[in-house]
Amino acid sequence: MAASKVPQSSEPKKFSLVPKIINGGIAGIIGVSCVFPLDLVKTRLQNQTVGPKGEKMYSSMLDCFKKTYAAEGYFGMYRGSAVNILLITPEKAIKLTANDLFRHWLHPGNTKQMPLVKEMIAGGSAGACQIVITTPMELLKIQMQDAGRVAAAAKLAGKEVKHTSAMELTRSLLKQRGILGLYRGIGATGLRDVTFSVIYFPLFARLNALGPRKNDGSGDAVFWCSFLSGCAAGSFAALAVNPMDVVKTRLQAINPVEGSSYNGVMDCIVKTLKNEGPLAFFKGGACRMIVIAPLFGIAQTVYYLGVAERLLGVQ
Repeated sequence: MAASKVPQSSEPKKFSLVPKIINGGIAGIIGVSCVFPLDLVKTRLQNQTVGPKGEKMYSSMLDCFKKTYAAEGYFGMYRGSAVNILLITPEKAIKLTANDLFRHWLHPGNTKQMPLVKEMIAGGSAGACQIVITTPMELLKIQMQDAGRVAAAAKLAGKEVKHTSAMELTRSLLKQRGILGLYRGIGATGLRDVTFSVIYFPLFARLNALGPRKNDGSGDAVFWCSFLSGCAAGSFAALAVNPMDVVKTRLQAINPVEGSSYNGVMDCIVKTLKNEGPLAFFKGGACRMIVIAPLFGIAQTVYYLGVAERLLGVQ
């Protein structure tokens, strides 16, 4: 992301790690709080399967919103948000800061545009770093988000599903499977996040570099340029990796719909293709684009506002 800032001299700019980590955390909290209901709908759309007669629990994003609100109320739209907000701070801090750090190492203080290959390496490396936090965060978030769909499906089948909290779920996974239980679906998560970052960060940097600069001499883009660049790059990258996100979501579902259990990434891909066709990999795709676009637009804008730098007195 450093490529989007145009240095005024050829001397390397000082890299302040702590402020960037704080900015990344603030950016994550604000971003995820704004778009969480959309993310919940995306998860439920991706996890639903088509019945033998083509029946679906949700026919569209709007239908999912209506049914979720009717069954669980306003706060039902934020089911699982606590664990997500708690863990999004280190996750976004790692993702945004690691990308800047790798870019700094690969291309320190040069006025020329950073080569695309190096931008992709920096972005992919940042994506690889974040999965240590992303995997357990996504696993717990998905169970909480999907609880309403699971309960509704069980009710139709004449069964009851006991609601559980994120803390209870964490204890249960640790007791049954140890620390590795929290890293279920890590392979699919890595495929999604590394690929997303390889696409997103170089695209964002190039789009952000096209817009007008601030008048303070910093060379930074104006805030609306960073916001629109984040939205555009985020939506494109989100659609590109949606098949991997569908696979990850299904692998991480601890209470899947009957007949939809999978033994790894390839098994999930093969079974999904066989039972639902290629379009199944784009379930929730539009919803994911709607989620990711403002999430990264907001996150990038907040990240570049430099709140931590002002608080800590760092130039």
